[in-house]
Amino acid sequence: MLERNSEAVEYVLREARENDVKFIRLWFSDILGNIKGFAITVEELENALTRGMGFDGSAIEGYARADERDLYALPDPTTFSLLPWRPKTNAVAKMFCDIITPDDREFEGDPRAVLKKTLNRASEKGYTYYVSPELEYFYFKDSTSTVGLDNSGYFDQDAPDIGTDLRRDTVLTLEELGIPVESSHHESAPSQHEIDLRHTDALTMADSVMTYRLVVKEIAMNNGYHASFMPKPVAGINGNGMHTHMSLFKGDQNVFYGEEDENHLSTTAKHFCAGLMKHAREITLVTNQWVNSYKRLVPAYEAPTYITWAEVNRSDLIRIPSFKPDRKSSRRIEYRAPDPSCNPYLAFSVMLAAGLEGINNKYEIPASLTKSVHEMSEDERTSLGIESLPGNLWEAIQVTEGSDLVRKTLGDSVFNSFIENKKIEWNRYSSQVSAYEVERYLPIL
Repeated sequence: MLERNSEAVEYVLREARENDVKFIRLWFSDILGNIKGFAITVEELENALTRGMGFDGSAIEGYARADERDLYALPDPTTFSLLPWRPKTNAVAKMFCDIITPDDREFEGDPRAVLKKTLNRASEKGYTYYVSPELEYFYFKDSTSTVGLDNSGYFDQDAPDIGTDLRRDTVLTLEELGIPVESSHHESAPSQHEIDLRHTDALTMADSVMTYRLVVKEIAMNNGYHASFMPKPVAGINGNGMHTHMSLFKGDQNVFYGEEDENHLSTTAKHFCAGLMKHAREITLVTNQWVNSYKRLVPAYEAPTYITWAEVNRSDLIRIPSFKPDRKSSRRIEYRAPDPSCNPYLAFSVMLAAGLEGINNKYEIPASLTKSVHEMSEDERTSLGIESLPGNLWEAIQVTEGSDLVRKTLGDSVFNSFIENKKIEWNRYSSQVSAYEVERYLPIL
């Protein structure tokens, strides 16, 4: 069984008593990255922390197995926090859980376990994997339309108070939950916003991303509006990305920093980038898991379509942020394909696995581009060996289904369930008749 630190358990029990906690929500993720869970009363808390609480695994997307339906949610005491939007009397707290089987083994279908396994692979080499995602989202007037709350643009300070106040309340709530916020601002598209979380280890960040998305939606709903992380809810404007900044540390040393390199990138960092580029097509189904994800990955909207890297250009798959002297610890790379509706546990897992593959095999990174890839002809791109990301969900499914790296990283259980789920989604989408088809073809056919 997973060991729980006795001091951490005692801390949770003490915090629950001192804050008049009556209910504790036990959270975990299905394979698509949706928060699932159930509530227990404080009287069951100690038992839950030491033995776990049982539930029917067949009710969770990706968890069902023919020989194993009963599972246990074992709370991680380090994730305990009060929910600020709930009453202070008979208060409500939450904890993220690891999923275990009746014989006290980690359940291989648990996305959190997938990430922990991948992080352990990095740890065996002495690495700690840090991430800092930029999650973009829209505020809409309700959940049935895409009518926004403003027409402002990137970094605008004269945006109407509605969206700004919603974002402010969200930042304050995140900080009450113990999630440090680095910055927040209006994004490029009308009614589009972004809150950036301070970098931390990938497991903590994956839990934080799950909480972030819930808080953004909760604050919007409590004010009569709807927040959406849909990758491309409105045609003709920028979609929602989750540009992910990454670095590897050994102790206090950032191993991505290189003293002599003109971009201050170490050889390790270059191998990591090369791994991401080599396996980019294979991991895109995980970082961009919806039919709608591929409406965002098109030219002209600051979203990558080709597998390239550059120091500045924001349309490349990998961007190397400018280096500020005396900031060695901040040297990082930015992977720009993911969108904020992915499963963060699985997305961070496959990105790390691809980078580690580059390090292990010493993949060489191609020369960075000085010319925008979108200004090149097809022959130029071909001569440079530049590949494109999958153009739709079906292409992504086909590529990922043949990927040994993704199968090894996710494990057979999650891999097979994920592929099956995505095929069902594609088949449902393909059988629909869209408004475009009716408008385009009905008058002439």
